[in-house]
Amino acid sequence: MRKLLISLLIVVVISACSQEKAEHKDTYVLVKGGTFINTNSNYKSTTISNFYIGQYEVTQKEWVEIMGSNPSAFKGDNLPVEMVNWYDVIDYCNKRSIKEGFKPYYNIDKNKKDPNNKSDNDNLKWTVTLNAGANGYRLPTEAEWEYAASGGQLSKSYIYSGSNKADEVAWYWQNAGDKYLSGDWNWPIIENNHNKTKSIGGKKPNELGLYDMSGNVREWCWNWYGDIDSNSGSFRVVKGGGWIGGISNNEISFRGKFEANGMGPDQGFRVIRGE
Repeated sequence: MRKLLISLLIVVVISACSQEKAEHKDTYVLVKGGTFINTNSNYKSTTISNFYIGQYEVTQKEWVEIMGSNPSAFKGDNLPVEMVNWYDVIDYCNKRSIKEGFKPYYNIDKNKKDPNNKSDNDNLKWTVTLNAGANGYRLPTEAEWEYAASGGQLSKSYIYSGSNKADEVAWYWQNAGDKYLSGDWNWPIIENNHNKTKSIGGKKPNELGLYDMSGNVREWCWNWYGDIDSNSGSFRVVKGGGWIGGISNNEISFRGKFEANGMGPDQGFRVIRGE
């Protein structure tokens, strides 16, 4: 009897470990590095190293587990978190890293104004630098984001992330409400149509199995907006478009911008980690 109980306990432990690994595997996708294949990308000869990326945009449930409160305009555990600025997201990355036993990727000095931040409207301007050798969560660079959205080495050179038809992969102003809208972009019409964010994973994934990289919410990236290698600026890059934006914003190559202290009901993110 004792041997039977021990055997059952071992099975339960092994099963629990397997489920934990499966859950991580299902949530994060290994993006194998290489040179860009997608001909629609802004990066033609750039080589990317391996990294893990969230299969989905960070949800409100994930946010609350780390930050303790929910700033989102549209509430729901499986909806992407929004109304978060770039600083909020950087803070989240470090706090999540600490909680899960990783070395925080960012050094954050909230009292020192970043001299590289040229914005006239950003009242925060935290100085954020990289922690060399850290294995914690972080924002993707614009190049990493485009590479993953493009399907990496499996890329079929789609215009949007996973398709040449936006409606197959993206929630945007025309399809994110009660009915499909036509004509020109018009905010009163969008508002009356009850447009909003959608639960993660509701559209087709791209070649790597990543969801919502086009549409739903715009996603923060690490980089300054400007020349590709800019080390200063007034805005941070946002990618992928959102439920408010036009169809062109969903294109992999589209470069959006937002001041780091800016936030909106269509502004979220996803995280990555090194291999």
